[in-house]
Amino acid sequence: MYSLRCIECGKKVDESSYTCECGGLLEVIFDLNAVEVDFRLDGKDMHVWKYRALLPVSIEPITLKEGGTPLYKAKKLSEVVKAEVYIKHEGLNPSGSFKDRGMTVGITKALELNKKAVACASTGNTSASMAMYAAKAGIDAYVLLPAGKVALGKVAQALMHGAKVIGIKGNFDDALRIVREVCEIADIYLLNSVNPFRLEGQKTIAYEIADELGVPDRVVVPVGNAGNISAIYKGFHELYKLEMIDRIPKMVGIQAEGAAPIYKAFLQKKNNIEPVENPETIATAIRIGNPVSAKKALRAIYDSKGLAEVVSDAEIIEAQKFLAAKEGIGVEPASAASVAGLIKLAKNGMIERGEKVVCVTTGNLLKDPETVLKVCGSPVVVGASVEEVLKLVRR
Repeated sequence: MYSLRCIECGKKVDESSYTCECGGLLEVIFDLNAVEVDFRLDGKDMHVWKYRALLPVSIEPITLKEGGTPLYKAKKLSEVVKAEVYIKHEGLNPSGSFKDRGMTVGITKALELNKKAVACASTGNTSASMAMYAAKAGIDAYVLLPAGKVALGKVAQALMHGAKVIGIKGNFDDALRIVREVCEIADIYLLNSVNPFRLEGQKTIAYEIADELGVPDRVVVPVGNAGNISAIYKGFHELYKLEMIDRIPKMVGIQAEGAAPIYKAFLQKKNNIEPVENPETIATAIRIGNPVSAKKALRAIYDSKGLAEVVSDAEIIEAQKFLAAKEGIGVEPASAASVAGLIKLAKNGMIERGEKVVCVTTGNLLKDPETVLKVCGSPVVVGASVEEVLKLVRR
């Protein structure tokens, strides 16, 4: 019903592989003529495993009830950008990020392949999610992090759920390079987005958007390691091929100024990136200079007639504050990149009036409380009296 194929040479490979012998990335290709779709896009009972007919596993899933995240209509943001804007809040998944969609499939596939341990390099959210699902499955989990570069909320999650957490004196790209070698040597199942099965879970974001809203004109996604935007595009593409939708939305990838190799490649109309050696941004979840899924992301943008944009840290924080104060939606900085990007595109005349746009926010506000305190300040402290409090209330 499905096979693994290289996006470069088209060769079919064994499903225990992560990349082709030619070095190309792999993707899961379903024989859509043979798939028996047993779900309807009716806006009901939405969760990842509703769409099991299009997920590449054959055993009972390891699940924590992921998916079915809210799609909020953002009234104030819509007024600002003169469009019909919705927020797909992935921060309300079990671990607080979109990674849970991929991990429920990835961990299930690890068990199907009889793996006893899993590992990842992470800027935080991948490690938190993998640790939770590995704990549920009863297998060992190993996490490599760039030491001192990951929000404490995410590190705490990985530690509490029993993962072995190892800090690397380097950046994310160093951690990923090392963990890939370690997994090969020690027969550990790698669960970064180079793993094509993990991305299959993340494509259900597209399924849910189509299920609840129909097909928007654009889907705006923060881009770090670049697996999510390519997975969401793949989800829409599969529904289109199945004739369950009649078009595919434009995919818009937003990167931070200090970590923007995909944006730069897009400007130059290239299919390959030039890695950023020392990426820096306040949005730690997308602080990645050499995204492993860059080719897939660029293909998603080009094929959907979408685009890439870049935003500053100041624009990210401004969008994060706006979303919290005006829409009541709390997200971490990287999540706010999608909203910051939409606002910038609207200011530059790139969004048509009345367009239907979905911004994907990828992680919860509570993932990165340190940044909140830095940009919002600490609580005001007064004496324990009504008078002291009234002085502040009446200002």
